Amino acid sequence: MSESNIDVNALGEKIVRVLKTIFDPEIPVDIYELGLIYDVFVNEAYEVKILMTLTTPNCPVAETLPLEVEEKVKSLDEVKDAEVEITFDPPWSQDLMSDEAKLELGML
Repeated sequence: MSESNIDVNALGEKIVRVLKTIFDPEIPVDIYELGLIYDVFVNEAYEVKILMTLTTPNCPVAETLPLEVEEKVKSLDEVKDAEVEITFDPPWSQDLMSDEAKLELGML
């Protein structure tokens, strides 16, 4: 398959699958289901930008989690580069969690 035929939506789904392998160390739920990923952008050059937050600004993994996300996304063959931008606007809240995550944590 030539590079120009890569389906950006399919790549987005692959990226989400990778994100679902990354867990918040304090909560036994992956960062995607926790609602920490606000947006994933893929441009035509297959450079990925991920807008994410942390459960709190002084989260113990504030330094390492974004790096882990970048490295795991960059490990996908189709991805040329990946950048993580951390934002606290809007601040994370439990409302952002998926029903699956809430169920896992006994909140439903």
